[in-house]
Amino acid sequence: MSARTAAGVENTLRGASPAEVFSGGEVTDLPAPVRRYLRASIADGTSLATCAKLRMRGHIKVRRWLPFTARQIVNPHKGLVWTARAAGLIAGSDRYIDGAGVMDWKLAGMVTLVHAEGADVSRSAAGRAGGEAILVPTALLPRFGVTWTATDDRHITAHYRLGPVPVDLHLHLDPRSRPRSVVFQRWGDPDATGAWGWYPFGGLITGHRAFAGLTVPSEGRLGWHFGTDRWTAGEFFRYRLTRYRTVPPDPARA
Repeated sequence: MSARTAAGVENTLRGASPAEVFSGGEVTDLPAPVRRYLRASIADGTSLATCAKLRMRGHIKVRRWLPFTARQIVNPHKGLVWTARAAGLIAGSDRYIDGAGVMDWKLAGMVTLVHAEGADVSRSAAGRAGGEAILVPTALLPRFGVTWTATDDRHITAHYRLGPVPVDLHLHLDPRSRPRSVVFQRWGDPDATGAWGWYPFGGLITGHRAFAGLTVPSEGRLGWHFGTDRWTAGEFFRYRLTRYRTVPPDPARA
């Protein structure tokens, strides 16, 4: 991505909310376990950004487990771009911008391994972008169109949409009200049968880290079929955040 393109993507995803900060009073009307989760994730006085830029490393399963490094910009109400290099040879990106999802991956910069787009890819990419709201907990505040329900003290669900795609993000909380696991229904074809449909996608959160007022899931194991007996085969992504910063909203576009 060129510098101009990267700047354009950031401007598209950064959000247009007023430059305000978080106060616990904002969540007083929510169910108690939801309040505890948001208060554990967002420190008072933190900017209410809905967009974040981050870097990560880990392992991704492409037939076998390969090491990767990646950078990402995400706004769970607008989209994302995830740009990565695996095993030093495979490079490319997954993205969802302006309602369109695209996957582009090449070997050694020359041989196309994957190029995919269209309605199914876009719906799946939108689900991924929406599901990554756990990385930007300020984006899960009710002011951004999110409603919440709680099943019990440890199980809460955020409900919202990214374009035409519904996202019901189910969080299982640990004793400190941080996510222990996450799962949602995502459009996909995880078994490469040619028959797309809704499947559980999510995984285990294995670490948390605070970055400038936000405590986010900094390590995890993710994939298809989470919560079923097929999870072992469906897991394909293990990550650890190495850098993180929010992208301030643009008051001029409020």
